[in-house]
Amino acid sequence: MKELVAILVPIACGCVLPIMVVWLAIRKSMNETNQRTQIVLAAIEKNPDMDIEELIKKISPKKRLLKEKLLTKLLWGSIISFLGVALIGPCIVLAFVGGMPTAALQQFSLIGAVLSGIGIAILVNYNIGRRMLAKEMEAEEQLLVAQAESK
Repeated sequence: MKELVAILVPIACGCVLPIMVVWLAIRKSMNETNQRTQIVLAAIEKNPDMDIEELIKKISPKKRLLKEKLLTKLLWGSIISFLGVALIGPCIVLAFVGGMPTAALQQFSLIGAVLSGIGIAILVNYNIGRRMLAKEMEAEEQLLVAQAESK
């Protein structure tokens, strides 16, 4: 029985779980699209003279600005890096004190190092993106200011 569990758990975590996450994300986006379609169809039935383009703009999800996307990367990079350091720190202390088995210390240290590496990679991506997209973000802000002034 233990051999079966030892085989099924990695298969479930490595194959089934990612497939379920992708399936749920696609299903969510399809449901949102179907709901918007139903709203537009109901509006057309009730008032055929309505400006449909304006209605679609109002009910469609707003695009995130480049600055918002970069700030999200900064946030997640900081959180993941902090989690990695928070795992490595106690491992170093426990390695010197000797209050934990070495196998568990190695596992926690490895997980902390991987998390720190991922967080640092996201932070590097943020810095590179910020430099490369500076002109686009400035143009986006000017467009938003122009739209706000026209209203």
